[in-house]
Amino acid sequence: MLGIPKHDPVHALVPHTLEEPIMGAEAGPLGGRSFMVKDLFAIAGRKTGNGNPEFYAAAPPAKATAPAVAALLDAGASLTGITICDEFFYSVLGTNAHYGQPVNPRAGRYVTGGSSCGSAAAVAAQMCDFALGSDTGGSIRVPASFCGLYGLRPTHGRVDMNGVTPMAPSFDTVGVLAADAELFRTVSRLLLQGDGRETPIERLILATDIVSECEASVDQLVWRTLDALAPALPDVQHAEIAGETIVSWRAAFATIQGFEIQSTLLPFVRDNNVELGPGIKERFEIAAGISPEDAEDARRVRQTVAAHLKSILQPGTAIVLPTTPTQPPERNIPDGASFAEYRTRTLQNTCMAGLAGLPQISVPVGEAAGCPAGLSFIGWEGGDEALLDFAVGLSDLI
Repeated sequence: MLGIPKHDPVHALVPHTLEEPIMGAEAGPLGGRSFMVKDLFAIAGRKTGNGNPEFYAAAPPAKATAPAVAALLDAGASLTGITICDEFFYSVLGTNAHYGQPVNPRAGRYVTGGSSCGSAAAVAAQMCDFALGSDTGGSIRVPASFCGLYGLRPTHGRVDMNGVTPMAPSFDTVGVLAADAELFRTVSRLLLQGDGRETPIERLILATDIVSECEASVDQLVWRTLDALAPALPDVQHAEIAGETIVSWRAAFATIQGFEIQSTLLPFVRDNNVELGPGIKERFEIAAGISPEDAEDARRVRQTVAAHLKSILQPGTAIVLPTTPTQPPERNIPDGASFAEYRTRTLQNTCMAGLAGLPQISVPVGEAAGCPAGLSFIGWEGGDEALLDFAVGLSDLI
């Protein structure tokens, strides 16, 4: 019988995790499976913490369970834990000044990535079969890459966000982390709102400008992987996707994200004089200073980026790029000034799907410099199912 894990060897769970599992329906496609969720999903009768103990203390118990969680319970899966996330989700590192830092089961010296860090650690450590996280600027894709997992950031709006704490609503998505490709597809399809009829992927565009900016170990892994998979891949073309403008794309993403936080998370932080951890505190201060004019300028950049990417990504086409440009940082890196370059470089790889509202999957493809690494595929709007099918096909070859 499923139960709450008696041990947490990778420090994946928050102190206020479940005392007993919430059992799924007796019959369903996910019967007998277990899952955990990031500390931002509403669960009836329980508080949500958002990675911050002051928020948890002040929060009222939820009146209803988030539809994404309820759908999994209705499908037969049982909820067995609540996982640590970066404080208020404002990081891609995978650490929390209040709750600690989950351990990367696949590379113990290195971070898991974040902000869905505990969810990734729990799946990689086989504490559960799959986990839910959120992805605003890479919070599923980055830990999927660093922990050797499959991760989905869906088309914006395709997975129900009700009962999920908002961060930057025009970017926020709910997605899945799993170690098994077939299960990854099954769970993700269940959450997606659509009939699943999709054009298969027939053309790949390798983002050579993004690849060229990666660390040597990541660059080499991309070329080795594509070479090894060449006989089974559709037509692969090489092209620059953003060029030097990627810097302005990343800046536009960060500006819009920060401006939207002024209406979601900042009011609680400000009204309650919350003691934020290092790095998170500084980013909230920057967000507070973003003007409406700054945000409007960034939105114009966003419109240009979205139009550009959607013109490229017609049904049947996907962009290929490394999920992250670097291997995971070592665990002792502080979430402060020395972390800024890593975060900036990472956002330049992850901002595209968010700006255009497009689906992206990260597929584990091996190791770069001894650490797990992922290859990402960005699809067309609504092309989530095609990406999931493609991931399953690749899993037989990698």
